[in-house]
Amino acid sequence: MCHKFISIIDQKRPVRILATFLKKSSIPHALLFTGIEGVGKKEAAITFAMACNCMVEKAERLKKFKNNYRSENDLLAAVSPCGSCRSCRKIDSGNHPDIIEIKPSGPFIKIDQIRDFCDILAMKPYEARIRVVIISDAHAMNPAAGNALLKMLEEPPDSTILILTTYQTSDLLPTIVSRCRHIRFNPITRESIKTLLIENEKLDPDDAFIIAAMAKGSISKAFAMSKSNWMNRRNWLINAGGLDQPESLSSKPSGMLLSFAEELSKKKDLLSDSLETIKSWLRDLVIFKFCPEKMINKDLTDKIQYASQKVCLSSLLSKIEAIETAQKDIKSNANLRLTLETMMLRIAGTQEKGNLY
Repeated sequence: MCHKFISIIDQKRPVRILATFLKKSSIPHALLFTGIEGVGKKEAAITFAMACNCMVEKAERLKKFKNNYRSENDLLAAVSPCGSCRSCRKIDSGNHPDIIEIKPSGPFIKIDQIRDFCDILAMKPYEARIRVVIISDAHAMNPAAGNALLKMLEEPPDSTILILTTYQTSDLLPTIVSRCRHIRFNPITRESIKTLLIENEKLDPDDAFIIAAMAKGSISKAFAMSKSNWMNRRNWLINAGGLDQPESLSSKPSGMLLSFAEELSKKKDLLSDSLETIKSWLRDLVIFKFCPEKMINKDLTDKIQYASQKVCLSSLLSKIEAIETAQKDIKSNANLRLTLETMMLRIAGTQEKGNLY
């Protein structure tokens, strides 16, 4: 993988901040990277660790530009790791003893994991100039682990940088957040994701556009959708759920609706994206009435036109609301099967909000 700051997509501000730290040799002892999954937080952390320990001296790289940068890209090139020295290669391959990653063991990061790395930090780095500890998905720390980390942050060890990654600052203890330099990573633009899908996955531009829109700014989600042939999944969701003819859903047998809900519940790992995909279809039926050029599922324009003309706006909005209610209930750990059954009955218009059946 090319670990250069300039190759980190759509993260101009975060990269500029990291480059400035390196240029000035003034690096906070703890950094907090926030943003949705799949926007480059991990790549930026590894690149930063490599740059901190690159064996091609930074002074030599900076001298190339004599501190007179013609553009921001010159600065990024100057502070980026070389990628080929022994230190860079070991970090890139995950074999450097002083670059440590901690991630959830099961659903949580446990106190024993934090204690173990605190014991390591009590010793000097084996070979790195600056040891880097990356705590991925820091929101997964249980309370005991969070408090153990906080104690360590209060007395940070020498020659060590901690990089925590999470979705948003509210996922962590405020006392941990206050001891870190916060850097926010942005969702990736649809155009950038579309280009990556076309270049790397050889997708048809129309399919790439649709997946890029459904990925909601996450490169990793877009690639996972591409590899799982999500377009076929989308077509099944629309047709099996009777959503290709939403005006006649109320006349469908309730058994069909409940069966579809059961199928959705069987694939929990796909459920979140499945519900978003159904919403994108219903939103396209709304959007077609006003701004058809802004639809997501453009390859289904004929179907969208037909379905949109057959159903009124208020009905579509109530169907979208039914899905959003189900999403909130699922986040609150409501019974999954019952929640999805209720959602489908509400989408069909045979179930009033507030009543289960």
